[in-house]
Amino acid sequence: MTAAFPLTWLYAPGDRPHVVAKALTSGADIVVVDLEDAVAPDRKAYARAATAELLAELPPVPVHVRVNALDSPWAGLDLAAVAPAPGLCALRLPKITSPAEVVRIAQHAVPTGLPLYALLETALGVEQAYAVATAHPSLRGIALGEADLRADLGVCEDAGLDWSRSRVIVAARAAGLPPPAQSVHPDVRDVEGLAASCAHGRALGFLGRAAIHPRQLPVIERAFLPTEEEIEQAETIVKAAAAEQGGQALLDGRFIDTAVATAAQRTLFLARRR
Repeated sequence: MTAAFPLTWLYAPGDRPHVVAKALTSGADIVVVDLEDAVAPDRKAYARAATAELLAELPPVPVHVRVNALDSPWAGLDLAAVAPAPGLCALRLPKITSPAEVVRIAQHAVPTGLPLYALLETALGVEQAYAVATAHPSLRGIALGEADLRADLGVCEDAGLDWSRSRVIVAARAAGLPPPAQSVHPDVRDVEGLAASCAHGRALGFLGRAAIHPRQLPVIERAFLPTEEEIEQAETIVKAAAAEQGGQALLDGRFIDTAVATAAQRTLFLARRR
């Protein structure tokens, strides 16, 4: 289940191994050890070494590492230290603005085919979303970095990001990639706001969400899991589709075809987490 549809991605700063250790037992589907924004410049070397040491063995849950921006003085050092680690599941590449950046990492820095995830955090990155999403077979997903994008666009209201969100969701699906996970909700105390934001993100087409504190995880999971009503509807659709091939109308007037049945099957797959 986790491998197919992870719903929770918990960030932990690489220079705080005790926080990373707690993240690994938090129940998150994926732990993202951050070497970038969460780590001060004078702590980069320590964070890099601590993360490489952690990943020398297989962790209890999948671990991704967000390296520093590719044009920073630390990116090459990050890749050299963590990419060969046996416990690393994937790399998250921040501030990607072109497919060439993904290709460079995939072909030169990560020749082993390590899965890559590109974070689009600027207007240029969003404009290049589909090109980035199709840049290389090693790329397994794209997502928004909304804090940087908000600053780049000068957006004050959350709704100002909806066009960019939809752009990235469509680009991912057009490229055959999984639905992107939603960007973090920065206020860890705002549980109601997080739930409402997740509901909005789910309506747009996101699947799952990144978090910065373990208390956000159950809120995110509940928001992206199907409701009892949705499960019941999906079961009806799947049964009807199995009984009769092709498009058909249910007794309540709903029309179902292959696409509707596929969506219903995904709903039932997610329901297994309940």
